[in-house]
Amino acid sequence: MRRVCGATPPSLIVGVTDMHESPRVRRLRNDLIALERLSSESSVFRFQASGNPPQQYHLIFQGRGLCRDRGKVRFTDRHCVMIKLGASYPRTIPEIRWLTPVYHPNISEIGMVCLGGYGTHWVPSVQLDELCQMLWDMIRYHNYDIRSPYNRDAALWVANQTSIRFPTDARPLRDLRIAKGRIDAANLTSGRELPGRETEACARASSPAREPAGFNPIGRLLRLIEPYRRAASLASRSIAGPPPMPPTEEHATSPRPRFGHADTPQGPDSAHESSDIHNAASSSGAETPDFHGVENRQVQLNSPLVSLRRLQPGEGEILFID
Repeated sequence: MRRVCGATPPSLIVGVTDMHESPRVRRLRNDLIALERLSSESSVFRFQASGNPPQQYHLIFQGRGLCRDRGKVRFTDRHCVMIKLGASYPRTIPEIRWLTPVYHPNISEIGMVCLGGYGTHWVPSVQLDELCQMLWDMIRYHNYDIRSPYNRDAALWVANQTSIRFPTDARPLRDLRIAKGRIDAANLTSGRELPGRETEACARASSPAREPAGFNPIGRLLRLIEPYRRAASLASRSIAGPPPMPPTEEHATSPRPRFGHADTPQGPDSAHESSDIHNAASSSGAETPDFHGVENRQVQLNSPLVSLRRLQPGEGEILFID
């Protein structure tokens, strides 16, 4: 049975599927599904499958590559490749043969393809759509190796030529999928509705929120913790109390008075008054506290709220604040 894949992905092969299929058969069916998906996502790739499940593929790549015609290197836009999946696939590498003329350092003149390390160390997990991606990159000279060539003449030409820029075709293999993703993103940004989809509001509600341009997560974190930092700063200030007042120039040049007003005379009369107070306190039986050498650092004595008067006998040495 032969099936042709065009622009629209064909339906899957209809039939009764054995519940106990071998791993190889399941792999063959999965490769067919992968190639159908690739064909729907690419304007470059088409294929034809043979067998049920398919074991032979005819691949068609429609993109710009190189070939050599009558000694001249020129562009060609159609490339056909045949892939046969042997009885031991996927444990062994598929058989790959180039059917159309091609000029590439890693493709021989008879169409044998060198896949580099995969040629000697094949990985069974590599599926056919990934293999097609490798072939397309070789066609457009996005992937080539001139150190171990299959075509030495092509390798020398690539090393010395400067007229053709690589890659020869800028399109990725899944170009339709990438273009569709860009169109969807542009439509969501511009506010237009996409055909066959929900409105922009529903799409925005179901998708994660996007941060605005120039968003700085560190700045946002600093703005969140700023109120807490201010509260902690105010609490520490209230516990520590107000800072001490710096001394004025007058206090810096003159000695600080001790429990007296700055205008109180400090001569012999003052000493006599202090002696009278001490004698009166002694006659009353009360001890006279010794305040010599103690300075009042919490209250400014020059403040209008502070006033001193002469102590009466028996009152002791007390500072009155009006």
